[in-house]
Amino acid sequence: MAKQEAPLHQLGPYLPEGSLEDVLHYLHHYKVELTITCERQSILGDYRHSYGGKNHRISVNGNLNSYAFLITLLHELGHLFTYEQYGNKVQAHGMEWKQEYSKILAKFILKKIFPADIEKTLMRTLQNPAASSCADDALLRVLHRYDKKAEGVLLLEALPTGNLFKIKGGRIFRKEEKIRKRIKCVEIKTGKIYLFSPVHEITMI
Repeated sequence: MAKQEAPLHQLGPYLPEGSLEDVLHYLHHYKVELTITCERQSILGDYRHSYGGKNHRISVNGNLNSYAFLITLLHELGHLFTYEQYGNKVQAHGMEWKQEYSKILAKFILKKIFPADIEKTLMRTLQNPAASSCADDALLRVLHRYDKKAEGVLLLEALPTGNLFKIKGGRIFRKEEKIRKRIKCVEIKTGKIYLFSPVHEITMI
């Protein structure tokens, strides 16, 4: 999927049922330029504040399922609201952002947009949301249930110990024991040891 600015009236397929009207309200009110991008490994979304006559800009990965897409968009809107109030005077994911993100997330939770399992997980994050959805194992785990999965794709924690798997890019590993919150894995080609998140998406071999 190429990077492209999204015509706002075409956002419907990317969002859960019942959320489009409220999302459009925020995007129109703050004159947000929304870009839907191809998959990015390290981030799910991005925010750039307005400057020099340019509008606020938000990008969201287009490969996300609708619930993950909405959560990511709300995360970035939280940055926008924080910037509107504080400019660049506060930390990117400090208490001010956590408050703004929690407030807008709570509004969508109250509208019963999310399935019960996602809602339950989000409720636990409201008081202290993670700086990135990628860093929230519990949220990644529950959102993964709603992904369209290719054959053999699963979370690393579901793969039996000792089995081989590959990651995006084709590198092959063997799953070893869990060390605290990470899983020890050995790269077959080099013998090097890596520690993976248990909710890292892999492909069975």
